[in-house]
Amino acid sequence: MQDHGGHIVARDVTIAYGDFVVQRDLNFTINRGDVFIIMGGSGCGKSTLLKVMIGLKEPAKGDIFYEDTPFWASGEDAREAMKRKFGTLFQSGALWSSMTLAENVALALKQYTSLDVAEIRDVVAYKLMLVGLSGFEDYYPNEISGGMKKRAGLARAMALDPDILFFDEPSAGLDPISARLLDDLILELRDSLGTTVVVVTHELASIFAIGNNSVFLDADAKTQLATGDPCELRDSHPNEFVRAFLRRGAPEASAA
Repeated sequence: MQDHGGHIVARDVTIAYGDFVVQRDLNFTINRGDVFIIMGGSGCGKSTLLKVMIGLKEPAKGDIFYEDTPFWASGEDAREAMKRKFGTLFQSGALWSSMTLAENVALALKQYTSLDVAEIRDVVAYKLMLVGLSGFEDYYPNEISGGMKKRAGLARAMALDPDILFFDEPSAGLDPISARLLDDLILELRDSLGTTVVVVTHELASIFAIGNNSVFLDADAKTQLATGDPCELRDSHPNEFVRAFLRRGAPEASAA
């Protein structure tokens, strides 16, 4: 088995819907403990790349390697085992409105573990405590704020102690203070739990606050223009479009 040298490695990934290519020839490495940002302008395929990484869309070419194991080239059982190590926070939070926060977090524990009712209750309380929601176990999603819904969604994503957390636009719909608090929480969880974090976002404040590695996707070139530390890309990347995006003064057309 070939050693690719990262916790997550994309190798020659092309994403397409039929003949329409979204992104081609994507190559990047995510190290264990990184907060990795998938960034780029609207319509470049950020969320679609995330779907490829979490098993919701098969690439047209290439593969995603998790600790040197190819995800899409593996059998269905092996893919399901790998997905058990993922936690995903979708843009809306994706909480079940008919369930309390405790019931939402407990769902995966009931389905995928042999824990009894008391043990599940303890785990749920701990996960909600980690995201600052102790005492909100019996609240329903419509009884809490948008920022609290995101945190509850994060607690649910962490229910099975994942090695990797995936976020799709976590700051979407949040006010600046709530967004910053969520950024701080992501860093706290990464540091305390040793989790690798992958974040789709276009928010500059979040990109620079939490990201130490990234890939920049371009909708016109249909490929990546850069990968690396976002601050270094902003300050010194040779591609003008990459620098302008990260300084928020994008030129009319992307550079080749």
